[in-house]
Amino acid sequence: MNNNINIIRWSIILGSFLIISSILWNTYLFFQYFKNEEKIKMEIWSKAQIELINSDQENVSSLTLDVLKLNTSTPMILVNNDGSKQKSNIENLNLTDTITVSKLIKKFSKENKPIEIKYNNQVLSVLHYGNSTVINKLKYYPLALLLIVFLFTSVVYFFYKSSKTAALNKLWSGMAKETAHQIATPLSSIMGWIEILKNKNVDNTYIDEIQKDIKRLNTITDRFSKIGSVPTLERKDIVFETESTVEYMKTRSSNSVNFKLVKPKHKIITLLNSQLYSWTIENLLKNSLDSMKGLGDITIEINETNLLVDILIIDTGSGIEKKLYKKIFDPGYTSKKRGWGLGLSLSKRIIEDYHKGSIEVVSSTIGKGTTIKIQLKRAIS
Repeated sequence: MNNNINIIRWSIILGSFLIISSILWNTYLFFQYFKNEEKIKMEIWSKAQIELINSDQENVSSLTLDVLKLNTSTPMILVNNDGSKQKSNIENLNLTDTITVSKLIKKFSKENKPIEIKYNNQVLSVLHYGNSTVINKLKYYPLALLLIVFLFTSVVYFFYKSSKTAALNKLWSGMAKETAHQIATPLSSIMGWIEILKNKNVDNTYIDEIQKDIKRLNTITDRFSKIGSVPTLERKDIVFETESTVEYMKTRSSNSVNFKLVKPKHKIITLLNSQLYSWTIENLLKNSLDSMKGLGDITIEINETNLLVDILIIDTGSGIEKKLYKKIFDPGYTSKKRGWGLGLSLSKRIIEDYHKGSIEVVSSTIGKGTTIKIQLKRAIS
């Protein structure tokens, strides 16, 4: 099936390339044809000029006069052998304006080879002529065609990319909801076993720890169940929510990692889904811990302006190459041997799609560390 799709896809691409090439080639042939036609027309004009010179004004044929008068489409300047400008069909051109005339002659000479008007093997004058309006328009036609092809290709590409992204989002949403469903079933059973353990007079310390893990699993289940649906945002203190998540990660990290939280002493209210926001902070902190290999410093800064709040995650890990600043948020990208590369992609979706904020790599130095910033809007009172 995939082979057939690839064959069809490449056939369309090859067919499109052949059609475009054919159009461009024929355009080139038309251009050369019209150029040659104009050259012949101007050669006829020069012959008519010779006839005019050789004949008395009274004996000049009407055909010769018509040829000389009716050339209005091809711009020209006739220069005598002494350098004086004798004639031009360019409207509003002052032949005494030597600077403008010289520029036009130079331009015409680049476009077409000048024609010498001779009599008895003596050059009487030189005819300089440029491209007509039709040829000038035809000259830019291939560029216009290529621009149209580029725009059309861009539209098709973005449509294909958005369709593919939508399909992937649907797949991830389905996987997330199925994961939540699968976790919920054994959780219900474990909660029942806890009640049995309580009746068996088991040490409450053990039961409390199990209940903490069950609560955590319930939180994870709830997170996964929210993927693919629009979560509810509530007015929350982002300082408290961030601190809670940092404390949770701190107790589950190596003692060789130094966590530092720089925060204001007052509340900062934003519209949040606490569980999804906490998931994002966890993902960022986990990436920092992996980058530092369990040894180093992680600083979490919360800064505010009148309308915005910034959360900075600063680590002393291995760093990220500048060309990967955006790529690390792409679905499936990972630098680890294990993992699906979904953590940062989900974080980006949570912050940008659900919370209408932004997440980005602010700076990173290989071997020294990385700074990632989350920016959210403050809740309007």
